[in-house]
Amino acid sequence: MTVDAAALRVAAQAARTRVAGRRGRRSRLSSVGLHAALVLAALIAVFPVFWVLVTSFKPDSRAVEATPKLVDHSSLDNYADVLSGAKGDFLAWFGNSVLIALLTTVIAVFLSATTGYAVSRFRFPGLRPLMLSFLVMQMFPFAVLIVPLYNILIAIGLQGTSIGLVLVYCTTAVPFCTYMLKGYFDTIPSDIDEAGRMDGLSPFGVFWRLVLPLSTPGLAVTAFYSFLTAWGEVAFASAFLSASDQSKTLAVGLQVFVQQNRTEWGHLAAASILVAIPAVLVFYLVQRFLVTGLASGSVKG
Repeated sequence: MTVDAAALRVAAQAARTRVAGRRGRRSRLSSVGLHAALVLAALIAVFPVFWVLVTSFKPDSRAVEATPKLVDHSSLDNYADVLSGAKGDFLAWFGNSVLIALLTTVIAVFLSATTGYAVSRFRFPGLRPLMLSFLVMQMFPFAVLIVPLYNILIAIGLQGTSIGLVLVYCTTAVPFCTYMLKGYFDTIPSDIDEAGRMDGLSPFGVFWRLVLPLSTPGLAVTAFYSFLTAWGEVAFASAFLSASDQSKTLAVGLQVFVQQNRTEWGHLAAASILVAIPAVLVFYLVQRFLVTGLASGSVKG
């Protein structure tokens, strides 16, 4: 009887395995349909970027036509004009954007990391109102915030300066990044903090020496988000920077190619490709951390 029961259990397990295998195996038709849908979605996503790249090599007169061609008097003249300053001071815009984006990234990540660690590990008066205020900040569109932020910058004497724009970007990046890092810090065992305090570390020493090295994926996500917040933003940069050509950022400087009577599509496309390259490089540097950081940061919050 024992042998028969064991045989029956083995047979039942084998049957369940075969059924599970059949359920997990897609038919050839469904597999072809799935891959076709993925290829179509990829083409739809890539085609606009590809066409901007193609347009960037065409002269302005050939960039927009009734019957567009893939190659039509293509050359590198648009890139040469943009980089040489013949069509606006592109290098000055680039330097301003890099400075503002880097300052925003450093300040926003530092404030978000320290705040996220504090609300993750400590309980203090005003904790819930603080987190609620961060959440409420995310509900307001940028257009609603321009006037009050403009008045604040005038009051503190930073209107028209790069530092003022950096502070404005931090007001939008810090709340989201704080929520993200709080969720990530929640996944790190608090035993690490206790061990560090037993070794004589201060609370900030525990945070700086023990917790931050374990939070690289979360920090990479917040740094990438903060960088993009400052790199491609237009509304705040147009409102809070001075009108001089030397103080513009790249996103604002592109407006010189869109004039009242005509648009220089070839030069605009070339400048757009140049603007996108740093963002692509930053994404390439942090891509291996993005999935881990986003998944970990969304577990708790």
